[in-house]
Amino acid sequence: MKKSIFVLSFFFLTALAFADEVKPLYRLPEKNPVSSQEGENETDIFLVGSDNGLFRVTNRNSAIPVWTEGRVDQLLRINNGWLMRTQKGIFYSADLKTFEERDTGLPFLTIKTFKEGEKTLSLQIQELKDLSVNPLNHNEVVTATKDSVYFSRDGGLTWKDLGSMSKNSPGIKAVAVASLEDQPIVFMAHPIFGLSYILPDKPKPSWTDIDAGFEKMPSLTSPDEIADILPVLRTNADGSQYTEIYISQTYMPRIYRLNWQEKQAELIYTGSEPTDVTDGLTTIDNVLLYTKLEGFGAIDLDSLQSPGTPSQERDWHEAFSAVPGMINTAWIPQSRSGFARGLQLNELWLLYPGTVNSPYAEIANGRKSIYASAYQCSFPDGVAKFKKIIKDRNMNSMVIDMKDDYGYLRYDSHDPLVLEKCSTSGYAIKDLDKFIKEFKDEGIYLIARIVTFKDRSLSKYQNGKYAVWDKKLNKPWLGIKGYDDVLDENEQPTGNKETTYYDEQWVDPYSEEVWEYNVAIAKELVARGFDEIQFDYIRFPTDGLNLYNAQYRWQDKGMDKESALISFLSYARANIQAPIGIDIYGANGWYRSGTRTGQDAEMLAEYVDVIGPMFYPSHFEQTFLNYAPVADRTYRIYYYGSFRNTVLCRNRAIIRPWVQSFYLNVSYDRLYYDSDYIKKQFFGVRDSLDRGYMCWNNSGDYGTTPPDVEATEAFIGTTAEASREFRKPAIGDTMKPLFVDSDVSVLDSILYPYREEETTVFRPFLKVMP
Repeated sequence: MKKSIFVLSFFFLTALAFADEVKPLYRLPEKNPVSSQEGENETDIFLVGSDNGLFRVTNRNSAIPVWTEGRVDQLLRINNGWLMRTQKGIFYSADLKTFEERDTGLPFLTIKTFKEGEKTLSLQIQELKDLSVNPLNHNEVVTATKDSVYFSRDGGLTWKDLGSMSKNSPGIKAVAVASLEDQPIVFMAHPIFGLSYILPDKPKPSWTDIDAGFEKMPSLTSPDEIADILPVLRTNADGSQYTEIYISQTYMPRIYRLNWQEKQAELIYTGSEPTDVTDGLTTIDNVLLYTKLEGFGAIDLDSLQSPGTPSQERDWHEAFSAVPGMINTAWIPQSRSGFARGLQLNELWLLYPGTVNSPYAEIANGRKSIYASAYQCSFPDGVAKFKKIIKDRNMNSMVIDMKDDYGYLRYDSHDPLVLEKCSTSGYAIKDLDKFIKEFKDEGIYLIARIVTFKDRSLSKYQNGKYAVWDKKLNKPWLGIKGYDDVLDENEQPTGNKETTYYDEQWVDPYSEEVWEYNVAIAKELVARGFDEIQFDYIRFPTDGLNLYNAQYRWQDKGMDKESALISFLSYARANIQAPIGIDIYGANGWYRSGTRTGQDAEMLAEYVDVIGPMFYPSHFEQTFLNYAPVADRTYRIYYYGSFRNTVLCRNRAIIRPWVQSFYLNVSYDRLYYDSDYIKKQFFGVRDSLDRGYMCWNNSGDYGTTPPDVEATEAFIGTTAEASREFRKPAIGDTMKPLFVDSDVSVLDSILYPYREEETTVFRPFLKVMP
């Protein structure tokens, strides 16, 4: 669903992108001399994969459904057929009429569905991150989940698990397979540790890292995330072929050629923006084409210069506008590519970064919030205080606990299911309806925070029915913090130890009855006037020396942490008719990894509308991004962090970060914490995304928090990233043209069969650089 706020005139977009002074750089041959790969037949079918499925686009730009069982992420031409990476797994089709599942050996999740008091279990393939074919041998294909790389020698019919270079840190962005030195080499990109390769033909293959040559962000020790890996066939003067490997980075506009002999990356392209995306690598003749924010880029592989952008790009946009849903991948036929052959394009969501692909994006966008103390709001003076704080700072939203960190309700529930299991705080808001009206009369957007799986109150219900269990002690589990010396009356150690515990008690995330309880609270709050639900602590416990004793008694066979969170959020999404937000650790928004918590933001974005990463500067290492000008560190953390989290989630949710409006006694805060410390966070969010933020101060003290920054207000620091010579917002604002459904698609499928007009016009790249 695309809302009006996220719609931009297509003609405005194209007028900017294709100015009259653009001139051709070179001309392509008048005839198609050879197909793209030996033995491959060209096809004149224009195919587009979107969140709604696979579509054929006619020459009149009507979209005809071909496969609509789920999201299509990637499309590959293979052995005169098509290989698709989809939400449902890998599919192969020779004729685009029948589709064969190719998932033998790939992992599946067990998903629990809960409806009308009944649970059912079903298998769902684990999310696949990439798909690549060996250009010299189409039978060799590679894909990956977040945990492992899978290799096929029979075109995807069967898959072998090759593991990952990191057993403890999940997260894989890209994979590839190529023939080098007369043997297959499989590559993978880890979001934290960089590039690795494995020789699957070896008796005991193992992963080897390559980090030489890849750029790192200042102050960080590991290469920044790799976005894509592309094997490219090149031809020597004598006609013999060899393979080169090209690699791009996700958040730094860099492209490399891999020097295989030296096991080192060699930089061949650097973009002009401090942060940008280079992904979806593909080739046309000797030109490397890539998808970037709001368009395409190209590099001549011989001269390493840019020949410009494809002359037919405007036509592609028009075709994409006919397809419903977020655009992910496309096969552009030779007749419409402008080249001597067809063209494969991927990561096409990057073309339209202004379109947030969430059903509630318009409602949730642009909310600038403070967190309010529910205790203080139980008194009239507190209500007046927080209304004034919001208005005086030109903000428009408030987050307030309706179920707090101990599981106590902070409002007067009327729902029988909730009342049966809840404990209500003595400081709850006595008249919720009056409270909501007071803020709504001021035009303030209300967000109900619900602490979900950390719940002391529910963990005690019916003798721990829902509690995470200690399998050793046979009672509700508590995380052990440490063992302190027991002191005598003279404060001297007695030789005995006392166990100390974390002040956290958890309920079982696998329990469908726990889901039902929390969603019932959310539904009631929406019905009574809250605009948005924010689930916090959507994770498993992570702290405790005895974590290995934690038992999840509601865990059904085959389920794991990932499937538990998917199952809960699917249930919530199906039952809550309002924007849903979640909070995550800052590290889980910075890196494509759900390490320890299960908070895989890329996966979670499929089910929610808002993600609130906690990029608190005090919570990172104090050397993190602490380069000159040091005083602008808080700007940089929010500028880069908000951008990275949005790209990581492929723009499927609004990233609305938590801003640190509190002091912590760490080295950087001791030197720099003041109003500007907070204001620079505002600037960082504005210049990165400009989609809103939330200020956190647990005690409700916002005396140091400044007003919101204006759209044109000059940055108060000197860091280079804030310069107006760079794109603002950094993510871009181009929007996908409004999709208008048409009744002529079926008629077109009859009048205009697969092979359409035979007229072929070759057009050169167009030079668009000054």
